[in-house]
Amino acid sequence: MQITDVRIRKVNRDGKLKAVASIVFDDEFVVHDIKIVEGEHGLFIAMPSRKTNTGEFRDIAHPVSTPARERIQAAILEKYNTLEDDDE
Repeated sequence: MQITDVRIRKVNRDGKLKAVASIVFDDEFVVHDIKIVEGEHGLFIAMPSRKTNTGEFRDIAHPVSTPARERIQAAILEKYNTLEDDDE
């Protein structure tokens, strides 16, 4: 599957959440609400999740393999960093 579009909505507030992304695969399948978060070691993505009855959060959609997660994260953060450069 190829990543064919990445869209970023910046969050204008203080805190660790920097933006929310949507990513399209093969111009046919989209995943919304991927969070871009500032962590101790830099930016990372958090896949869409929901709260369970026990109070923990579980991903609704997520990559099955580490290489897939790395490709998705790289594409999203590359787009986010491009937007950051435009703000300066």
